[in-house]
Amino acid sequence: MARRLSRQESQERTRSRLLDAAAEVFAETGVAGASVERIADRAGYTRGAFYGHFADKDALVAALLEERTRRERDEVAGLAAAEGDTWEGLRAWHRTRSAHVEEWLALRLELVRHALQRTPGRRSVLADREEIAREALTGAVARELGIDATEASFAALVVHALEDGLAIQRALDPDGVPADAVVTATELVLRGARRSSDEQSER
Repeated sequence: MARRLSRQESQERTRSRLLDAAAEVFAETGVAGASVERIADRAGYTRGAFYGHFADKDALVAALLEERTRRERDEVAGLAAAEGDTWEGLRAWHRTRSAHVEEWLALRLELVRHALQRTPGRRSVLADREEIAREALTGAVARELGIDATEASFAALVVHALEDGLAIQRALDPDGVPADAVVTATELVLRGARRSSDEQSER
């Protein structure tokens, strides 16, 4: 007999299903074209269930941005902490992720577009989520190069921008852009950053 979920577990499951449903609907119709009713129906719930977890659609967009960003950050952090070749682990992660690059990119760009068209307060929500991703990359770059976070921050920003740009290129030309291209690009960036750091140390 299956264990009965606690109230908190049931609420977390409902919220998770609503977020997953929203990701699908946003990617299909855009944020503007997605109604609360359609999202709730896709998740198998009612409007009441939606409003029991989110004040409005904008609150859902913010929550979805945070959830997806933190999920990827935790997955990459897990790779860095695991035994074995971190770079090969990252290549495998990007190859797996690339199978859904079009859906992921459509969702990400739609959320960005929605945030940029809203009030400045909504832009700050987007900026906060981007900072989460950059902080994770900054830590990884700092460890790889043996430098502090302040020195690593710009290289991390470049890597983050490469991720977005290469995702677009991969979606448009999957045969011409390798699934793990961002890892190769990151290695090039870090190689240049390491060379620059070594040159400054020798002066």
